[in-house]
Amino acid sequence: MKKVTILGIFCSLFTFANCYAADIEAGKGTAAICAGCHGADGHAMNPEWPNLAGQNVKYIENQLKNFQNGNRKNDMMTPVAQSLDAEAVANVAAYFSSLK
Repeated sequence: MKKVTILGIFCSLFTFANCYAADIEAGKGTAAICAGCHGADGHAMNPEWPNLAGQNVKYIENQLKNFQNGNRKNDMMTPVAQSLDAEAVANVAAYFSSLK
């Protein structure tokens, strides 16, 4: 009986993790709103704006969350970040992180 419980917990955790796996293709679609400043390929044309291609997933997620909760403020980024739900944030971060 103990093995069944442990197996059940493991399967539940595995399923939960897969439910929230980032979708790079969905992130690519959402990232279209980022292309004007950060480039379609994640390489910004303006040196004032950061390149997002190849950035660490957690870094991108954290920065977007900081714009969402007001820890970072920027007239252009704050409303864009606030328009994204948690799934979109994860997807966009995964997309930009996957680029070279």
